[in-house]
Amino acid sequence: MSELWRLSISDASAALARREISAVELTRAHLDRIEDVEGQVRAFVTVTDQDALRMAEDIDRRREEGEQLGPLAGIPLALKDVLSTKGVRTTCSSRILEHFVPPFDATVVTRLRNAGAIFLGKTNMDEFAMGSSTENSAFFPTHNPWDLERVPGGSSGGSASAVAAGEAMGALGSDTGGSVRQPGALTNTVALKPTYGRVSRYGLIAFASSLDQVGPFARSARDAAMLLQAIAGHDPLDSTSLNAPVPDYSAALTGDITGLRVGVPKEYFGEGAEPGVSEAAQGAIETLRGLGAEIGACSLPHTRYGVAAYYIIAPAECSANLARYDGVKYGLSVRDGDDDPTAATRAAGFGAEVKRRIMLGAYALSSGYYDAYYLKAEKVRTLIRGDFDDAFGRFDVLVAPTSPTVAFKIGEKVSDPYAMYLNDVYTIPTNLAGNCGVSIPGGFSDGLPVGVQLIGPMLGEATLLRVADAFQRVTDFHTRWPDLPGAKGRGRKRR
Repeated sequence: MSELWRLSISDASAALARREISAVELTRAHLDRIEDVEGQVRAFVTVTDQDALRMAEDIDRRREEGEQLGPLAGIPLALKDVLSTKGVRTTCSSRILEHFVPPFDATVVTRLRNAGAIFLGKTNMDEFAMGSSTENSAFFPTHNPWDLERVPGGSSGGSASAVAAGEAMGALGSDTGGSVRQPGALTNTVALKPTYGRVSRYGLIAFASSLDQVGPFARSARDAAMLLQAIAGHDPLDSTSLNAPVPDYSAALTGDITGLRVGVPKEYFGEGAEPGVSEAAQGAIETLRGLGAEIGACSLPHTRYGVAAYYIIAPAECSANLARYDGVKYGLSVRDGDDDPTAATRAAGFGAEVKRRIMLGAYALSSGYYDAYYLKAEKVRTLIRGDFDDAFGRFDVLVAPTSPTVAFKIGEKVSDPYAMYLNDVYTIPTNLAGNCGVSIPGGFSDGLPVGVQLIGPMLGEATLLRVADAFQRVTDFHTRWPDLPGAKGRGRKRR
């Protein structure tokens, strides 16, 4: 039973349906794995072990009574701590929300709950999703299971590490500028950023509302398709939700990509990428060619302005969204003598990176600077979207590295915000345009995972997953596990 944590979601789902294993056995195996390795990895802020076992017992009872259950029934998952969970604290890894317990579930949580998924707990992240390393958590940094001295990426590093280490079969994260795909690349997991509006943002605590999107982590394209199937679709509670049919993503995994047009954007293969990263991406391109795809060059000329535009738009939206944390309605409240309580609350509750972005955003939106900065950044955003539209007029999917580097050492870039921001240079344009993208395991460089990014047009997730699945049928990168010996250690706070 202890090795059940190695199963894929699809294999575990089939075994559960055949009653070869129970949901309780599968859940206990993952809770035991958390107990064994969490002291090293530190992926979880909160482990909800008792809740998880109650959910598993309920699934087993329903299955025993003959109820027809869906493919995710009994599958243990983790949730990034930016998603509201009724009755379970949701911190955003920030002191200002350290003790906040929401009275409702996010829509994606509700949909997974209705699908019978088991929730193991809430995962660590960069505070309010602002970061690329999960070092900006107010509580502790998360470690990369492939090298415990290195970061797992961010901001969804806890979810990525939990899946990579076998602590969860899958997980949800949020992607504002690469925060699902980049940690997926650094931890050898499949990490999908859906089209903006494909998945509801209701109950996702906002960072930048025009950029945020919830997406899944898994260990294979097939598993990611199962998770996306459960969470995708229109939600009347989210005004930005797209009212479009949801295809059968698993049915799209035919293994055949003959004649598929694959574009290679030259801007993603220039200086700045480590040699091992570029080599892995080139190797993936040749693999796709061998599978029958038609490869061609393309250009996304405004990519070079993506990081600059993003760090105007995202902080501007963040400065507006985080204004709600005033110490009055919920969260931390500091009353310290004659000081302004709102200022005192924010000074005590927000970390350095959050404060930096609030100030950047407030400045960009201020009188006299709005046109010079924010308005110009939005114009650049339109140009970037146009680049993608032109490319997708010729190609079905684009392929490129996910991150310019493999995982870097913890502490290596903390004192250099610009160097940290450049980790998302290949992922940010997709958020600005609203397209979909997925990072898949594409190889290794000096023993560390390299992610290859597939980028699709609006609502092109089925094609991305078909390409990813075809790639994984002829490669084994996604099947490899980190050498993480079990080490008994006290896990994170349990509920």
